[in-house]
Amino acid sequence: MTATLAHRTLFITGASRGIGKAIALRAARDGANVAVAAKTVDPGYKLPGTIFDTAREIEASGGKALAIQVDIRSEDQVQAAVKATVERFGGIDILVNNASAISLTGTLDTPAKKFDLMMAVNARGTFVCSQACLPHLLRSENPHILVLAPPPDIQAKWFARHGAYSLAKMGMSLLALGMAEEFRKDGVAVNCLWPRTLIATAALRNVGVGLQGGTRNPEIVADAAYHILTADSRRTTGNFFVDESVLHSAGVDSLDHYTTTPGVRPATDLFLPE
Repeated sequence: MTATLAHRTLFITGASRGIGKAIALRAARDGANVAVAAKTVDPGYKLPGTIFDTAREIEASGGKALAIQVDIRSEDQVQAAVKATVERFGGIDILVNNASAISLTGTLDTPAKKFDLMMAVNARGTFVCSQACLPHLLRSENPHILVLAPPPDIQAKWFARHGAYSLAKMGMSLLALGMAEEFRKDGVAVNCLWPRTLIATAALRNVGVGLQGGTRNPEIVADAAYHILTADSRRTTGNFFVDESVLHSAGVDSLDHYTTTPGVRPATDLFLPE
């Protein structure tokens, strides 16, 4: 199988910035079709980046783009976005469940509204988007679902510090685990990918709670995602990948060029051992 995303169609949630955008641009360099499925259309929003900005960069990088405003908490909006993607590009080959809500707060500092947001975007959003895309993925020659979620780890320390976020994020992981087995016989690969270190994104800077140390740029996750999404879907499923391990396996020896601050060691991300 040729390792390329040329002419493949990706539906990427939360692709207006950060990791989702980096994955979109990496695919675009191959000449992929990318549906930019995210909420932000107003450049005055509190975080930089809009679906239109990403779409323009995709086109400039050699890909084809469809900017779709969609709140993945809405099943109707997701179904409409998937329909628009299929009408534009003829199908869907890859779903990247990247959109996520985060609040690194303890029980007494997490309003129920914030709890509901994280569960709706992270766990439920992954389910709704996967459910909507799967009928089309089942018709693809090399279908993939990639979930930006960590290896499941139920150590108390993760839930004691920010139980609501951990529950919502692990919910994404467990859904991926189940779908990988459910659709194994159909050849649909379902995998998770998580960064070894903190990634320099606007969302991370916006949260900024108890996160210290250096970071890497989103391109390290995008490059790791590329290796996963170009693999044979029937031989690459049910995995909880970590970005630097994927790249080392692909023969990348040095990761220094991904470091945002030369000489500063990137801090380990949540849910992974130091």
